[in-house]
Amino acid sequence: MRRQITVYVLMFLLSMILTKLWWPIDDTQCNSEAFLASKNQKFQVQATKVVVQPWRGEHHVYGIFMVPDEYKKTPFFVLTVKGAESKCSKPFGYNQNYDDIFAEPNTHLIRMYFKTRVALRLILQGLYSQLNNPQNWTLTYPQAK
Repeated sequence: MRRQITVYVLMFLLSMILTKLWWPIDDTQCNSEAFLASKNQKFQVQATKVVVQPWRGEHHVYGIFMVPDEYKKTPFFVLTVKGAESKCSKPFGYNQNYDDIFAEPNTHLIRMYFKTRVALRLILQGLYSQLNNPQNWTLTYPQAK
């Protein structure tokens, strides 16, 4: 009886782990494709600096963006990296200095991370130079009112 309960508990835990891995939860209320395709006015900013070092592990693929302060309270923005899917995100945390990049007056810096596994896939496809180019990284905001 005790062994049977252990098996059920292990099966339950395994199913929870598999569900977590294959059922990503998107907590944004944003559809990036619909937003980017819409005719609404948008504000875009290119990355100031890009770091692409996925071999160092998680959080080593990111872009640093200098964004006007008027966009601090926007409900969402879309990160687009050429050659990969666009991703909606809610603004969180901003700073005046990242990696020796300093924000200009009336701006702030945002560091947006890119999925390590996607970066590795792009590199294996021969797209390292494309991924490493700051001009291929864009944040798109709804136009400030």
